[in-house]
Amino acid sequence: MIDKVETITCPISLTYNYTAGSATSRFLRAIKEGRLVGQRCPQCRKVYVPPRGAFARCGVATSEEVPVRDTGTITTFTVVHIPLPGSDMKPPFVAGTIRLDGADQTCLHLVGGCKPSDVRIGMRVRASWRPREEWQFSFNNIRWFEPSGEPDVDVPRPVETD
Repeated sequence: MIDKVETITCPISLTYNYTAGSATSRFLRAIKEGRLVGQRCPQCRKVYVPPRGAFARCGVATSEEVPVRDTGTITTFTVVHIPLPGSDMKPPFVAGTIRLDGADQTCLHLVGGCKPSDVRIGMRVRASWRPREEWQFSFNNIRWFEPSGEPDVDVPRPVETD
């Protein structure tokens, strides 16, 4: 009699090349200098970070570059219990959407510098930058966002519809 195989573990690797467009290239050059920038939609005037060269909501091209701060507010988050390859964060850790000061859209990043149970919607955070000598053309120049010590702010909740 042969035993039934129910699961197998096999490593998988996926290699790909990404070519950044002009908006993303400008964002990556700025972050290598320790600055964060977005782009403003010429139609609705909202600031999108990181910029992609077009504002998805309005469907129009963006070109006006806008500096944003490396502080912001957590709008939602999840506690991750599975390790991420290549990450120095050990589970459990928090991935959060953060509305940077000066931006209208959120970006996804790690939240650290505190226990996962301390993270909450409305928490004010600031970037924890890696040492300058480690900086590359990458959003990972920011290790994570950590509590800033500022008071929490109200985050508008989505309106439920029928």
